Amino acid sequence: MSEYDYIVVGGGSAGCVVAARLAENATVLLLEAGSASPVTTTPNNWLSLLGTESDWQDTTLPEPELGRALAWPRGKALGGSSSINGMIFARGHRSSYDWGKGWEFDDLLPFFRRSEHAPTRDPALRGVGGPLVVAPAEQQHPAAAAFVDAAVEAGHRRATDISGGLEEGVGWVDLNIVSGARQSAADAYLGSQTNLDVVTDALVKRVVFDGRRATGVEYTVGGQHHRASAAEVVLCAGTIGTAELMMRSGLGPAGHLRDMNIGVVADLPGVGENLHDHPLCFVMYSSARPLPMSSYNNVEVLGLLRSDPELDAPDLQSCLSPAGDSAYVITFSLMTPHSRGRLRLSDRGVELAPRYLTDPRDMTAMVNGMRLVREIGAASALRPWRGQEAETGGEAYIRATTGTYYHYVGTCKLGADEMSVVDEELRVHGVEGLRIADASVIPRIPSANTCATVVAIAERAASLMTR
Repeated sequence: MSEYDYIVVGGGSAGCVVAARLAENATVLLLEAGSASPVTTTPNNWLSLLGTESDWQDTTLPEPELGRALAWPRGKALGGSSSINGMIFARGHRSSYDWGKGWEFDDLLPFFRRSEHAPTRDPALRGVGGPLVVAPAEQQHPAAAAFVDAAVEAGHRRATDISGGLEEGVGWVDLNIVSGARQSAADAYLGSQTNLDVVTDALVKRVVFDGRRATGVEYTVGGQHHRASAAEVVLCAGTIGTAELMMRSGLGPAGHLRDMNIGVVADLPGVGENLHDHPLCFVMYSSARPLPMSSYNNVEVLGLLRSDPELDAPDLQSCLSPAGDSAYVITFSLMTPHSRGRLRLSDRGVELAPRYLTDPRDMTAMVNGMRLVREIGAASALRPWRGQEAETGGEAYIRATTGTYYHYVGTCKLGADEMSVVDEELRVHGVEGLRIADASVIPRIPSANTCATVVAIAERAASLMTR
């Protein structure tokens, strides 16, 4: 038995931040199921990490609208998904942070700024001196530059800082790449903190309760059982891992827990619900001439656009990405999906049912999005690169090619309604001594890749606990 002020479960994008900040003034135990060994590859080869031992290698149930199951990668290493992701560091548009009191864009802005060092951006909006060093690609890929020009030609705005959260349009996005190498949350936040114990290869089995107060956790390392206690436990195991651990600890839909022979500590029907992601699709083109390899991560520019000009805010993200030296894709992803799924326990672990495109509004937006990116793809600025456009086919094509964007959120959502799981200070409803600070608390996904938002949530969580 070990005793700490705080136990943080999950050493990923959120957990590294929370643990490091808390350890400035308290004793902290950080438990990570993956390895401490650095996850290494060149940034432009990051896709090769998916399906390796640094990935939990989850798979969804068959998706009814897509007609197939999907691989759902997530990081299993110190640094979590920030150790295997595409290294894009972008805030969503401010319109997508409407999560309730204390959780709108302006509330999160100080914590976005605290996390980053963005010296090439506007210091009134962006941070300087934070742990994560972020900047656009130093050597711009010529096809990516042509994509920006093509989007402007098609009537979209040229953005000066598409990562900042105040603009829509198309521009060069910030990346977590420093001196040609990935910078994960572990790289940025974990150093030589004297108050922090980091244990890797640690599989947390359950949160321990005394009545309705969380008092610690039970975990194993190499088959050896351990128990640690703390004044407060913070779950940062991500949208999948946190919801699974909550239910295995007796926190979740009471009927489901009883079906799984788990004693109910608190009936929280929202645990595992509200599961969603950005659906991602693409249009492919052969290249009229050999494409150079990106020096970075194959995505250097982003477009934040409207699938319908009558919308109040942007709802679509797009980018150009080389697909080898003889083809490229223009992707499009719905940033404001209405479709929702769920996570449940099973005898084998968890069952994931995100339910992409089950809300017809999502399909309408994706069809409009495909038309929009084809207009960009046909613009004269891309003529030097454009060969043949691969055949597309409306809704049938979208169903056949849509997949995950790896941005899973929502299974322990923030709020005050009966399906919410945490309150505005991220405290779990119905119990004491337990908080959640990761992507699972996001009630509605922001209009960007989620890493920057998760880090900001973690920064704010640490501030709430130490004020």
